[in-house]
Amino acid sequence: MTADVPVTEKSPRGALRFPPGFRWGAATSAYQVEGAVEADGRGPSIWDRFCRVPGAVDNGDTGDEAADHYHRVEEDLELMSALRLNAYRFSLAWPRLLPEGGGRLEPRGLAHYDRLLDGLLERGIHPLVTLYHWDLPQALQDEGGWRVRRTAERFAEYAAVCFEKFGDRVRDWVTVNEPWIVGVLGHQLGLHAPGEKDLAACVRVMHHLLLGHGLAARALRGAGRPDSRAGIAYSLFPHTPLDPHSDADRTASRASDGYVNRWFLDPALGRGYPDDMREHWERATGPLDFVHDGDLALIGTGSDFIGVNYYTRRIVSARPGDGPWPWKVEPGRADVERTDTGWEVVPDDLCRLLLRLHRDYPGTPLLVTENGAVYDDGPDADGRVRDERRTAFLRAHLEAVHRAREAGAPVEGYYHWSLVDNFEWAMGYRPRFGLAHLDRTTQTRTLKDSGHWYARVAATGTVPPPDAA
Repeated sequence: MTADVPVTEKSPRGALRFPPGFRWGAATSAYQVEGAVEADGRGPSIWDRFCRVPGAVDNGDTGDEAADHYHRVEEDLELMSALRLNAYRFSLAWPRLLPEGGGRLEPRGLAHYDRLLDGLLERGIHPLVTLYHWDLPQALQDEGGWRVRRTAERFAEYAAVCFEKFGDRVRDWVTVNEPWIVGVLGHQLGLHAPGEKDLAACVRVMHHLLLGHGLAARALRGAGRPDSRAGIAYSLFPHTPLDPHSDADRTASRASDGYVNRWFLDPALGRGYPDDMREHWERATGPLDFVHDGDLALIGTGSDFIGVNYYTRRIVSARPGDGPWPWKVEPGRADVERTDTGWEVVPDDLCRLLLRLHRDYPGTPLLVTENGAVYDDGPDADGRVRDERRTAFLRAHLEAVHRAREAGAPVEGYYHWSLVDNFEWAMGYRPRFGLAHLDRTTQTRTLKDSGHWYARVAATGTVPPPDAA
């Protein structure tokens, strides 16, 4: 452990206690779990279209059925109760509520989320609701999607509908999930919907997503619910220079951090776009003339919390990379544990990240809105899922959150990704992130050993020592 990661005052092998009111949660998104894509008036989304492109998704998988959550709300609510959760993050499907992206509200979609919200509150589970988790109505994509400014305005109109219909039961709203991923994978590399490969469009899309956040946050301020909060869930990657003693690698790492992290955090927290990255984007794509007067003031007034989606780190060198980037993302260290997708397991970096956010944006509450790992353990002959590696992953990352809190970071909660094995975008159903195993043939949910362990933590607010039974 390096010196900049604080050590908890208690023995590292002792029980770690979290305060009353800490949120013990799990997370999902609509397209990844709901299925029922043609049920009850839902309109098509860009992911329905993208999944039909040959080769776009591993194994030709689609979200048509997913975990069938739409038809199994009560079953999944009982699963959350079994996990002893007091918090649940989920997303509303924009095309299920407004099939054309605006205009007519589909009452059957509204009724679905009413049932879910009421069921959560009946069980004492705090809802954290995401407005946009990547399933843009196809009708809006046909009009230009996030490349056009009008989509940010349509998003704010959709958000206002959600605040009106659900705001009596929802306090905390994630406006946009992972705008960097939407821009880079969806519009620069073509690996996610809508499958575009246009660098100039990528930066335009990311600005419009942030503008949509600002417009939605303004709508929330005007909705007459002063206790409500809005924030973005960012895909945040701590950066490590390949050679920490190399000035060039440190400079490259800082630049990559600007591309991935600061380009979103700084404007949303009122600092405007960072100068170094603005210059970089202008060199790569030309003038950023889509940033209008007043945009940055609007974007910068709407973040009541920072949502932290953390999975692993980026190791960066000054060697030439792909495209117009003066850095290269290097493979992970050979001596570091990996998940089944090959991602490094580096919980200390979560602690560093939370402390960096506390330092850079003081006073802003933090929520770990996603954290998880792919371990492909399935049921043994007795039906039990013995996923010891996920339990160890959970323990290590909760210890990191505890260390960050002890050092002053205002972390309010932890949402494990995910509640149940689900559709993992371009990777299809192969990666398993869930606390519950999903049998895709029968849709049977089986709580994994990691889920039973997490339930004990959530029930007690205490992470037990590693050698506890």
